[in-house]
Amino acid sequence: MTSPHHLPGAPGRDATAGAPGCVPEPSAPVPTVAGPDRPGLALRPAGPEDVPEILAMIRELAEYERSAHEVEATEELIAALLFGGTTPAGGPAAFCHVVEVEPGAAAGAEVRPHLAAFALWFLNTSTWTGRHGIYLEDLYVRPQHRGLGLGRRLMSELARICLDRGYARLEWWVLDWNEPALDFYDSLGAQPMDEWTVHRMTGAALQALAGDPLRPRLPHEGSATVGSHHRLT
Repeated sequence: MTSPHHLPGAPGRDATAGAPGCVPEPSAPVPTVAGPDRPGLALRPAGPEDVPEILAMIRELAEYERSAHEVEATEELIAALLFGGTTPAGGPAAFCHVVEVEPGAAAGAEVRPHLAAFALWFLNTSTWTGRHGIYLEDLYVRPQHRGLGLGRRLMSELARICLDRGYARLEWWVLDWNEPALDFYDSLGAQPMDEWTVHRMTGAALQALAGDPLRPRLPHEGSATVGSHHRLT
């Protein structure tokens, strides 16, 4: 899903509801939960066993973003994306961190561990810096766990990964109507890239472009090849 994340609340609190968008803080009191670095909550890389809950949160986020009808992902697709060899090199195409709530960490908590939040991301590239960066696709904190700083903690973890691995940037999109998310990211020191416009191609337009007669042909597609360095007018 292209993202808009959810994080509501005042600076220093979790305004996250979606990635890179936000959902308003619930009016009801937020259950007391230990902080993300204390007993009761664990921030960790996602594992294959987390796929059903990750997909459930993706759907929750899409519902908030008024786009539930656009979600085509299945557990099989998410598992392949995060843990299968879907890249040419055989590695995963994307990565995910989750915050797990341990049993009894919150009032009325379930007897089994469950996920409170997730951040799904992948690597992008900047030719100007000559280095990778992280693109945050989804950031989501479930309503009953908002206001606890979980969104900020996930963002901090991604920033740490950038610095540890020499990545130059941490980037994401935000829906322009998602004021809680915009306020949250502003509180982190993020800068909006207002001079850029996002473009996307999908469906029939994508298929039509793939059939463009000027595109370079692969060897198995026949002898009518076109050089990879061609002039487009």
